[in-house]
Amino acid sequence: MSEQVTLSLTEVKSLSKSILTLHGFNDHHADAITEIIYTNQLGDCHSHGLFRLFMCIESIRSGRVSGTAQPIIEDAGPAIVRANAQEGISLLAMQAAMPRLIDKAKHNGIAALAINRCFHFSALWPEVEMLSAAGLAGMAMLPSHAWVAPTGGTRGLLGTNPFAFSWPRDGQAPFTFDFATSQFARGEIELYRRAGKALPEGVAIDKDGHPTTDAEAAMEGAMLTFGGHKGSALSLMIELMAGPLIDDLTSKESMDFAEGKPEAPYHGEIIIAFDPDLFSGGQRASNQQRAERLFADVLDQGARLPSQRRQAAQQKNLARKAVDIPKSLYDDLMKLKN
Repeated sequence: MSEQVTLSLTEVKSLSKSILTLHGFNDHHADAITEIIYTNQLGDCHSHGLFRLFMCIESIRSGRVSGTAQPIIEDAGPAIVRANAQEGISLLAMQAAMPRLIDKAKHNGIAALAINRCFHFSALWPEVEMLSAAGLAGMAMLPSHAWVAPTGGTRGLLGTNPFAFSWPRDGQAPFTFDFATSQFARGEIELYRRAGKALPEGVAIDKDGHPTTDAEAAMEGAMLTFGGHKGSALSLMIELMAGPLIDDLTSKESMDFAEGKPEAPYHGEIIIAFDPDLFSGGQRASNQQRAERLFADVLDQGARLPSQRRQAAQQKNLARKAVDIPKSLYDDLMKLKN
């Protein structure tokens, strides 16, 4: 096991914010980004925790990401909110638009938020859990860069294209999942590369289209979707839902826009919220009991619900008021402060 460094929860936030503001993000953006990084690190989601500061800094150094952009939030219809991030990281726009999305969903039963003109680096589960915390079911999806080959293909065309869903549960943590439609998230490939570890079989191909377990070769080649043609079709759906549907870029267009710069992908995001009370005709309570029986049947078989491990890590780290990160990561983060 690699050498670890223990950080207090306060240190996680202060380290993140100090690095972000040092490199040009204003307090509003730094706070929004730090909150998501902290939430992921708290759950030991290392690929989307403090590690993501490197992408944030690379992105603002590219000269195209704004660290001061003020999002524009507008009603685009009775059940649609649009948030123009104005070339900023997506999180400030998401946080600014979320209350309006929740209000519309509770009024109409369903509502959607389109976030446009944003750079994105973060996990989606904290966003959909904002909806479940408000008593709503929610899903979110977005493209990325063309790092993933479609099934049967030999080069990157699709993004890692994550999809997240959260269902509210009374008195306990929500049922939540968040996964890339690629076998691995891009950040996981990078963590394997940094650690010098071999990838599992079936995760990636090299630049010549041949299967590889070498993380460096995978970064130069393409990743693969999960589930063969099923994951490939789901990934294409996400390209459409979070691209042409909301007047934003596909993963291929996002990668072309980047012009080879090591910045976060530039594209859009769609978040959809559902009110279980209105959808069930006011029978939320009885239907929640049915949902709980479904979850209980999963656990009764010895299976786990998605996010159980992450939720347990959150509770453990909250109790100890600290998290552990690899010393190599900590040392590299310290270099960002110079």
